[in-house]
Amino acid sequence: MTHFQGALRRLGLIALTALCIPAGAAMADELNIYNWGEYINPAVLKKFEDETKIKVKLSTYSSNEEMLAKIQSGATGYDIVFPSVHMQDIMAKLDLLEKTDINTYDGFKNIDPQFLRAKSDPKGEYCLPYAFGTVGIVYNRKVLGKDITGWKDLIATAKAKGVKFTLLDDMREVMAVGLMLNGHKVNSTDPQELQQAADTVIAMKPDVAAFTYDSRPMVASGDVAAAHFFVGAMVDVFGNPKDLGYVIPEEGATMYQEDMCVLKTAPNKASALKFLQFYTKPEIAALNVSQQTNGTANVPARQLTPEVIKTSKEINPTDETMKRLQIFEDLGAGLRQVDRAWTKVKTAQ
Repeated sequence: MTHFQGALRRLGLIALTALCIPAGAAMADELNIYNWGEYINPAVLKKFEDETKIKVKLSTYSSNEEMLAKIQSGATGYDIVFPSVHMQDIMAKLDLLEKTDINTYDGFKNIDPQFLRAKSDPKGEYCLPYAFGTVGIVYNRKVLGKDITGWKDLIATAKAKGVKFTLLDDMREVMAVGLMLNGHKVNSTDPQELQQAADTVIAMKPDVAAFTYDSRPMVASGDVAAAHFFVGAMVDVFGNPKDLGYVIPEEGATMYQEDMCVLKTAPNKASALKFLQFYTKPEIAALNVSQQTNGTANVPARQLTPEVIKTSKEINPTDETMKRLQIFEDLGAGLRQVDRAWTKVKTAQ
């Protein structure tokens, strides 16, 4: 055998060996999820991996804006994101989302149609409703000495007791509190209404310990009396019902809803679609809710959640309470007005 023939033979063996290696062994199927921090039960991801043999990698963000900035900066490794409804509409305008036709999948019949809220996706052709809830007040009744009914009650009680509370470090959520306390809609872009809202929040600042998302441990320990927070804080309330409570303010509250969307740049579109289909299963949505204490758009899943969640009026608000809730919309160019008012709030001494 000549040297040349030997080289050819070796190349042939290499090629044959490559053909004999299962595709999965050479490069395992992957799924890269980009989600809010602590916003999915790790058990759901583990179950998906076990059932599909698709390896899941989870990365997290703390705001819609952070997620959008990352995607727009050219990050191309992500497959699935979880935008709030108004952010889904923004991303649709920017042509960032893949049409999945998830609404044609059999499991989609489990989804309550009232949660097809995105104006850009009224039929659910792109994204799957994921979770919803309210943004209210989690509080320590041991520190406050009472249960509270809303923002005015908290502010008055905090002043009287000389204790502090926290607000979210979130422009739209904080400005929404100021707007609602003045009887305005949370999607207002009227400069006068936004100035009133800013003045209201600025007046609170002596009693505000911080603008932060990391407030749940502070409330639980009694370091602060209360926190502006998502209904997911009910997990703490269930753990210590004697001292902790959560209230949807009587003045009104925002309602959030995130949807599960596949990016147009997703490198693993087939795996991403499998995950959306997997999440339509009632037992999977229920497994997530049981740890997350959010509401779910999956109707049969609600009956599979623990009794304490199923009967919670905080997690599953009554029709009467739902009338007090408002959801954010894409404000377009009007967002600049909100940003100006927010800058005044953050820079006020």
